[in-house]
Amino acid sequence: MQAFYLRYLVIVFCSLASMVHCMAQDNYEIQVYGSETVPNYSTMFELHSNVTVFGQRESVNGVVPNQYAWHETVEITQGITPWFEIGSYLFLSGNKGDYLLHYVGNHIRPRFRIPEKWNWPLGLSLSTEIGYQRRQYSEDTWTLEIRPIIDKEYQNFYVAFNPAVDYSIRGLNHDAGPQFSPAIKMSYKFGNKVKAEVGFEYYGSLGAFKKIDPLALQQHQLGPVVDIDISPLWEINVGYMFGLTPATDKGIIKLILGRRADWKKHQKKVVDSKLL
Repeated sequence: MQAFYLRYLVIVFCSLASMVHCMAQDNYEIQVYGSETVPNYSTMFELHSNVTVFGQRESVNGVVPNQYAWHETVEITQGITPWFEIGSYLFLSGNKGDYLLHYVGNHIRPRFRIPEKWNWPLGLSLSTEIGYQRRQYSEDTWTLEIRPIIDKEYQNFYVAFNPAVDYSIRGLNHDAGPQFSPAIKMSYKFGNKVKAEVGFEYYGSLGAFKKIDPLALQQHQLGPVVDIDISPLWEINVGYMFGLTPATDKGIIKLILGRRADWKKHQKKVVDSKLL
């Protein structure tokens, strides 16, 4: 059975990787993924909010500037099996002086992981994300992301590595070739009843595999983050990202709020009521 799951993951990864070209980390979903998937009979509702306090002031390649822009992403993830989930995204954006949020695009994201019963020493999963975004908000209107996810928790320490690769299906970067956008998270857990994880997150975009960008054109963000664990059903992540190169937004405040709804208990109550 393990060989079946592993072979399935390898086939999915290889077939998608052959299409891949990667873009820079955008400002709609600033998150380092963990390998864990949403349990079956459960749905995760998340709101990703961030504000670019020091960013691009002028339009570049027809994309609206993001200085003082705020971005809202509604993410809904449904657990299908103990090792497979499907997520969907709605991207919204507003600018300084504009009190309305405008539609940006939609993505869908299936994700597989190595089942817990295999007892692997590392967490491992594979996320694929495909979707559309309006041209005025992105150089590429249709994109594909392949995101392997590797993580490990040891006592109170946690580390996650996302070597993401994206592909421009349609847009200005279609002919640029595969690009590499790694993301890393390291944190330490404190507390007993209410736990908090304090650490940092890093996001980068090094350019195309066939021609790495000069350092000044690469994107590198690094910043402190805090995860607050008030309940297994809630997710709270707060952080501030500093840009380290001229091509990177110099300051972004981000907040992720998530709430999981479990349907298995409700389903059992319905079954029991029918038996009565």
